[in-house]
Amino acid sequence: MSDSVSVSPFSRLGIVVGMEAEASLIRPFLPTARFGLSGATLSGARQAVLDLVESGVDALLSFGLAAGLDPALRPGAVVMSRHVMVNGERLPAAPALLDWLGADRADVINGDLLHSDVIVTAATRKTALFHQTGCVALDMESGVVAEMAAARQVPFAVMRVVCDPADRTLPPAAVVALRPDGSLAVGALVRSIACNPFQIPALIRVGRDAGQARAAAKAALERRFS
Repeated sequence: MSDSVSVSPFSRLGIVVGMEAEASLIRPFLPTARFGLSGATLSGARQAVLDLVESGVDALLSFGLAAGLDPALRPGAVVMSRHVMVNGERLPAAPALLDWLGADRADVINGDLLHSDVIVTAATRKTALFHQTGCVALDMESGVVAEMAAARQVPFAVMRVVCDPADRTLPPAAVVALRPDGSLAVGALVRSIACNPFQIPALIRVGRDAGQARAAAKAALERRFS
């Protein structure tokens, strides 16, 4: 890893993730960055950003998995958005941070990202949001990062990898299966499957999609930072 590539244009980078499993993907490549864990909740995201800003970071990165809205994007598509849409407003990411992350690569998607306060699981809802907003993907942290960064005049960027594609409706078990630290909530998973065993094939597909997304995220980081 060369110093010219690994050193951020900002000396104190803060990275916001939903779960520890996402942090573990990027931490080996940016070991000096500070991390904020949202626990995949809106209040957690706000607290994570607040803690990072108050610790003195000079830039913020929203990193992790996302739901696809553009039907052309499959699991593993890497999105580095130029704008994040939150509450109807499109907030611009910092060009210098995007350039350093490698947003100009041909295999990176630069379409806008949509923030949601809730988990969007239904394919029909994803399709509707795509037509309404034109955003290519959705997550629950990036809007918080964008709004709070804009309010505090801190540069920000987004690097997200599509996990569940636009045409995939998540089974109920997928929503309850993970704890905030990324570990498996076995009890909740078993109860959900017991209530509806017919969701097992869909749950297997979700696991496969997540594996592809994590592999793609690691590969993108290796291309840029190794």
